[in-house]
Amino acid sequence: MSCFLVSSPPLFVKAVLAVNELLYFRVLSPEDIGYIFSAAPARDFGGAFTSQYEEIFLVPADPPDGCSELRNAELMQGQVTLLERGGCSFVSKAQRVEGAGVRAVLIADNAPDNDSLYLDMITDGQSELPSIPALFILGRDGLMIRRSLQRHSLPWAVISIPVNVSGLASFPLRQPPWTIW
Repeated sequence: MSCFLVSSPPLFVKAVLAVNELLYFRVLSPEDIGYIFSAAPARDFGGAFTSQYEEIFLVPADPPDGCSELRNAELMQGQVTLLERGGCSFVSKAQRVEGAGVRAVLIADNAPDNDSLYLDMITDGQSELPSIPALFILGRDGLMIRRSLQRHSLPWAVISIPVNVSGLASFPLRQPPWTIW
């Protein structure tokens, strides 16, 4: 298993994002979900992206909610993990996958029909907080990514994260057709 890290000038994304601003990631493979997706950073925990990952695996966790022992922790190490909301707190999820050595976590809403509402991921009162970037994605986006991986019998997607959409002329054409922008 390999991933490619392209380190551009350091990105201190969290420091430059205002409240309610989004980050973006692009699915490179599988091609049927080759869109640019939006994600909301956790409000008061998690780290910032200090590098841009041009190609890195997005590995769905097993179990999907990430609230118990991770059965595929070896696949997740050094990659980005996809979790589903529910079962335990956002902080607990991020801590568990950080312990497995992931670089960032995307937590999808567990409402598969949610295609427009971002939730604020906030701390749960724990004193130790995860340091990896933690992002919330729409339920429909998480569902469509998982479905595509299942349809193709793939253990992961290949993504680029974070993506600067301001320099992409094709950005409006590369958004998921099911998502309201």
